[in-house]
Amino acid sequence: MKKGFRFYIALWGAKAGTIILKLFRRNATFFPGKFALKICPDFIGKIGKPKTIVAVTGTNGKTTVCNMTEDILRDNGYQFIDNKYGSNIDAGVATTLIGGASITGKAKKDLAVLEVDERSAPKIYPYLTPTYLVCTNLFRDSLMRNAHTEFISSLLTKYIPKETTLILNGDDLITSNIAPENKRIYFGIDRLKTDGDKCINIARDIIVCPKCNTKLVYDYVRYNHIGRAHCPKCDFKSPDIDYLATSLDLENMKMALKHGDTEEIYDLISDNIINIYNIVTVITILKTLGLTCTQINESLKKQKIVDTRYSEEMVDGIKVITHLAKGMNPIACSRVFDYTRKYKGNKAVIVILDDLHEAANGSENTAWQYDTDYEFLNDESIKQIIIAGARYLDGLVRLEIAGIPKDKIVYQRDELSAVDKLKLDGIETVFVLHDLYSIELKNAIKHKVEIMIKNSEREKEEKGE
Repeated sequence: MKKGFRFYIALWGAKAGTIILKLFRRNATFFPGKFALKICPDFIGKIGKPKTIVAVTGTNGKTTVCNMTEDILRDNGYQFIDNKYGSNIDAGVATTLIGGASITGKAKKDLAVLEVDERSAPKIYPYLTPTYLVCTNLFRDSLMRNAHTEFISSLLTKYIPKETTLILNGDDLITSNIAPENKRIYFGIDRLKTDGDKCINIARDIIVCPKCNTKLVYDYVRYNHIGRAHCPKCDFKSPDIDYLATSLDLENMKMALKHGDTEEIYDLISDNIINIYNIVTVITILKTLGLTCTQINESLKKQKIVDTRYSEEMVDGIKVITHLAKGMNPIACSRVFDYTRKYKGNKAVIVILDDLHEAANGSENTAWQYDTDYEFLNDESIKQIIIAGARYLDGLVRLEIAGIPKDKIVYQRDELSAVDKLKLDGIETVFVLHDLYSIELKNAIKHKVEIMIKNSEREKEEKGE
């Protein structure tokens, strides 16, 4: 594209704005790009871009996948631009490209790793052609923004450039079929002992064949629509996997990954199936970029899931775990609820999923709560559930529908004061399940829980117990 006067005004104005914002110790992660797009709407198409662009999209996991990919690339000496600390919509991508360009608009580096919001496809892909576009999965998300998986998948299919090579979750029948004309690489996980023949989740977003409308036969179901399936009437089926995790050794935290005739062993940094998928995705990206097993594994050993997503700490014999559950995202919440119930020992669970938080722009309704498997919290090992926040009464109703005895539930508007009712007798783990916009509150609750555990232990010592 020819740059022109408007482009240079947008570029230089954005760069000047970045400097001013940093002088005032403000994060220049969104505004410069917003300014540039206001002045020059096709700015992303005109600015110079790295030769290789890896874009990561999908409902869940894209931030974790990007962060891990970037950390491992950096650890192996790669130089690149990324939007790790910025927005994943068009303004954030524009800001990243501005930071990675000279004053004439030429790219200063040869590689970019960009997280891209799937809903932003119409505003980004007409102007930016990823070398590789990674799609982690496509699930139900906020009804207000994303409507339905069919809408999002059709949006991606419409706007993904034909030249882009796709790296797709082959265990996801929706994700694996976007942009069918594009070259593709599939990753996945072989059948596990925990997989079943029937879906036990409330939501499953692909039941019939998209080609002939015949009911699909699932060979096995992992969760929701993740698994392997085929159509009994036509040739539609789950694709063959290029990078397949053939065995998971959770006792020794190892994973075998097969590609062609080669099988390599990698370390796992989490036993959660969500994060194992993220790790498989990251390895597939890095292998595609040319890194070796040794390079990846040595760096992978240094990784951990970021504290805003997951943390655990032992306090006087009781483990305190915080886990992001993402309100308005029923599959993400269901996965966390399932992980919580399967965690060993007796648990108390604190749930703070407030979709009315101002940072989330509010929620149009509570329908997502009824797509979420609250039934997973109806488990003998979960001795107490504390639900708090603006939606606490909605949460109470949903817990009661799930059949959870009311005497197990504490429900209260104020989150911190609700924690005062936490019962620690016989509890081995306290889970704090929080929203994306509740990080500070999560930290405050975690701190309060830790103090309560220490005080409880001190009281026992004083009583000689």
